[in-house]
Amino acid sequence: MRALLLALSFFALPALAQDLQQVYRDAKAYDAPYAAARYALRAGMEKLPQGRALTLPTLNLAGNATNTRTDTVPHDSANASSLRDARSFGYSLSFSQPIFRLQNTLQFNQAEVQVKQSEANFGQSAQELIVRTAQAYFDVLAAQDTLALVQAQKTAISEQLAQAKRNFEVGTATITDTHEAQSRFDLSAAQEIAALNDLETKRSALQQISGKAYPALKPLRAQVKLSPPNPANMQNWVELAEKQGYPVRIQETATAIANLEAKRNTAGHYPTLDFVASYGTTSQTASQLSSVPSNVSTGVLGLQLALPLYQGGSISSKEREAASLYEKAKQDLENARRSGALTARLSFLGVTNGIAQVGALEQALLSSQSALDSNKLGYEVGVRINIDVLNAQQQLFSTRRDLALARYNTITSHLKLKAAAGSLRDEDLEEVNRALQP
Repeated sequence: MRALLLALSFFALPALAQDLQQVYRDAKAYDAPYAAARYALRAGMEKLPQGRALTLPTLNLAGNATNTRTDTVPHDSANASSLRDARSFGYSLSFSQPIFRLQNTLQFNQAEVQVKQSEANFGQSAQELIVRTAQAYFDVLAAQDTLALVQAQKTAISEQLAQAKRNFEVGTATITDTHEAQSRFDLSAAQEIAALNDLETKRSALQQISGKAYPALKPLRAQVKLSPPNPANMQNWVELAEKQGYPVRIQETATAIANLEAKRNTAGHYPTLDFVASYGTTSQTASQLSSVPSNVSTGVLGLQLALPLYQGGSISSKEREAASLYEKAKQDLENARRSGALTARLSFLGVTNGIAQVGALEQALLSSQSALDSNKLGYEVGVRINIDVLNAQQQLFSTRRDLALARYNTITSHLKLKAAAGSLRDEDLEEVNRALQP
């Protein structure tokens, strides 16, 4: 027992240990998928001014400077040939204001929905970062616990091996006890190597998210109490996941965009009406018809109507394509709702069953400790053999490991449940952080 406490204390140095909240802050500043989602949100926000621009007027300024050389050679030799250089300079200012362009209006409506879609995508990425950080954090803790328990078990087996050798030397035990203890010791040595490798793997996974290698992490409190889901009804969580889960929100916006796209393609058959105005001036030294310099100014005001009559069938084809894509988006939305409901059910069961499993393992831990004490006493008085003690030790350490894993899995399942319902926030991670040792 002393070896176990020493091994656990090695991973809980208060001067060096970081808590979950600090690791999460590091992850928000370093994690590449989260940074990519943040820039994707910025890009998505630009859809709104781009869509609005389609309904606003346009103003263009154009300038020109030309030099025209005209060489005239008459067929009649009685007339002399002529050579004329004509230079002209001018500019024009054109203005256009859409009055009726249904396609542009629908595209602006699409832009508004696309902004909401970008916000939903970023919200989902933020939730995923919380879950990934917590999962990686507790994976490291679980690997540390496994290593500490394997090392403590190895120490206990070595003591049992030494005792078996002494008993064999004095004739109170057979060589079988020594061989059994040696076999368990060799196995624990192999398990220690595997546990060390797993710990390094889990630390690397956490470092990939946070960008830092932590000497130690704060573990859970020894007597932490895990709270059940609130509300305690699974169907409530399923309904929340179907209505406000981020995968559902994202697909709802995708469906709305597809619907507007279908309407936009239908609007391709409609006429367009624009108010147009232009003003231009040209100064020229001569023209092809006259050698007299002139200044010409032109102003135009009017309405411009356009009606598509026949485009080779492309408008109708795009209309049918958009209608089919809208139907596809509706089916994708239904699939997102079903998947969200399934995730909520599984996560809810993970929390409730996890809490029950933790309670059972806590009781099993007490029983395993009592069994080990009884077997040790029985071995000393000769009513138990060495293999009984080794089995009791194995049971105790396995129960400790399973209890720690059950606690970690229950906590992460609770976070995943809130993520499925679209309600996971930074405050939820702070609550988990308070369950760690100070």
